[in-house]
Amino acid sequence: MSKASGEGHRSPKESVWDYPRPPRIEADTRHVVVRHRGVTLADSHRCLRVLETSHPPTFYVPRSDARVELLSVSEGRRRSVCEWKGVATYWTLQGTAGHPPVPGAAWSYEEPRPGYEAIAGHIAFYPELVEGCTVDGEPVRAQAGGFYGGWITDEVTGPFKGEPGTLGW
Repeated sequence: MSKASGEGHRSPKESVWDYPRPPRIEADTRHVVVRHRGVTLADSHRCLRVLETSHPPTFYVPRSDARVELLSVSEGRRRSVCEWKGVATYWTLQGTAGHPPVPGAAWSYEEPRPGYEAIAGHIAFYPELVEGCTVDGEPVRAQAGGFYGGWITDEVTGPFKGEPGTLGW
């Protein structure tokens, strides 16, 4: 895990093409908030940011800073394996009166592979499947394609994997 990003962290633009492969994990102390249907699902200054070539960063929130009681393991959701992080577990956001559940709204690595143990006990949210995610108050834009869960903010530049024409990258 590399040095922390954080307070006052507004570096010059970061190109996702300068991110490493295999991915790097950084501690990030900026204020991360995830909301859905008016409920705060996560609120943290202790996230881990995973940086990987061609992908916008993914923020992993410590479970102690998330409303995990509103999540359950997704049944029938796709199964995916990251060659570095391991097997992903997908989470369904529970439904509420008048609102259906949101299958696969989040994911985690319950038993990450060596080198990625730091993300155990953390959960990542898909920005396109929740009402909104922010980093230090800046609204996050979702990574295109529906598979990757990167968080696009003004500090990162692409092109990003997942956009039209990137399938072969």
